[in-house]
Amino acid sequence: MKAVIQRVSSASVSVDNTQISSINNGFLILLGVQQGDDEKDLECLVNKTAGMRIFKDDKQHMNLSIKDVNGEALVVSQFTLCADTHKGRRPSFIHAAPPEIAEQMYQQFCEQLKVAGVPVQTGKFGAMMDVSLINDGPVTIILDSRDKN
Repeated sequence: MKAVIQRVSSASVSVDNTQISSINNGFLILLGVQQGDDEKDLECLVNKTAGMRIFKDDKQHMNLSIKDVNGEALVVSQFTLCADTHKGRRPSFIHAAPPEIAEQMYQQFCEQLKVAGVPVQTGKFGAMMDVSLINDGPVTIILDSRDKN
């Protein structure tokens, strides 16, 4: 699993020019599910995300987690994070999980993040979405559950 986590002042998702979800202070999370991802990958990303200390404390150091600041998460599925760009100029998406598996893992990620104490809003899986955000910082972190270092 891959996630791009952006610390935001606000973020929203619209489908067909209709806003379907929005958050204030928190994370916009773009989530890509790869073939072969399993419960360990899911658990790894949920734990990293919920515990990621990238919010400022009173000394302006990035030392607080999303839970510490009572932040929210807006999680948007994005299979293009699984793109293989090694050959040519047109990305291949053969490493992305099939939609039925990816949707299940996406839903599980959202549910487990809620269980970890983070309020969650979502995009619409498989839809063409317009995502708006005000990136706070900007602070953007990339996580890959397969990076074990």
